[in-house]
Amino acid sequence: MHQFTNDYSEGACPEVLQALVQTNAEQTPGYTTDAYCARAARLVLDACGLAAEEADVRFVVGGTAANVISLCGLLDRPYDAVVCTRDGHVNTHETGALESCGHKVLATDDADGFLSVEKVDEIVRANAAFGNHMTRPRALYVSDTTELGGVYDARRLEALAAYAHDHDMRLFVDGARIAPALLSPANDLTLPRIARLADAMYLGGTKNGLLFGEAVVIRDPQLRQDFPWLMKQHQNLLAKGRLLGVQFEAALTGGAPGTADEAPYWRCARTADETAARLGQGLIDLGFEATAPVSSNQLFFRVSPAVATALVRDLGCEVFFDEGATRVVRFVTSWATTAADVDEALAYAAELRRTTGA
Repeated sequence: MHQFTNDYSEGACPEVLQALVQTNAEQTPGYTTDAYCARAARLVLDACGLAAEEADVRFVVGGTAANVISLCGLLDRPYDAVVCTRDGHVNTHETGALESCGHKVLATDDADGFLSVEKVDEIVRANAAFGNHMTRPRALYVSDTTELGGVYDARRLEALAAYAHDHDMRLFVDGARIAPALLSPANDLTLPRIARLADAMYLGGTKNGLLFGEAVVIRDPQLRQDFPWLMKQHQNLLAKGRLLGVQFEAALTGGAPGTADEAPYWRCARTADETAARLGQGLIDLGFEATAPVSSNQLFFRVSPAVATALVRDLGCEVFFDEGATRVVRFVTSWATTAADVDEALAYAAELRRTTGA
């Protein structure tokens, strides 16, 4: 059956693959200095509502690289730290990549996946109380969507940006799944608004129809200068850099979200969101317990251990939380998920409910 493990198990959407094949024999300069990357960067800036003098766009291979390189540049001194939720990707699923560079990650106890000003302030005050005996919180890290599938609204993100800038800190937005966030019914933010609130952010490609690649949008003046050196130092200056530009150019060529000629990048996210909504409502109708409203392409459900074992085995779900008597499992849809895939999964889930009684 179709697997709901993640949104990068498949290869790439047809337009991206076609562009790679068509340009395969071309010779271009290396290290993202080619015309494809230049055109793709302009498309990214246009989508963000930014002019070339306001921001730079740099292409890296994956999300961990985008996070670490950006944060290493936003954190001024070796004793500077980043604040995120306890579920934040830089805190949980990156093998201490940022901390291996000498920067501490300070996790709040926010439990819903969203970083809150109140919890950030607790950490800032606690660290300031002991002066130079503690690290200095210097940047805020948020993911949109969050690691728990939530979507930031304007009120939350604007409050975090205001707090950061009032306290001489920077705001970084991990946009690995920013496209599903922007097309979510729960969203009231535009990409240009996010781009102007953040000192740096990125548009995720790996999890939205590209083979690999992320487009980092940099407004912070110092990071704009330093990013090329940081890319090389962190082993992310791709010799065949044009592969990144070709993919983003193909994905972003077309209209804005919802237009008749909607670009593949937005169509991919729309498909992921719509199939997630179909799957989520279907599971709820069957009596499964959602741990939070379904607002993006990550869905979390609380099930018995036996049901969790079956879902992991047959649908590729992952167990995110072991609560003892129950498990929280995650389903993820992608640009390639079809309505038929969802219907097959729901039929399986219905049979699972019938046979297990859970």
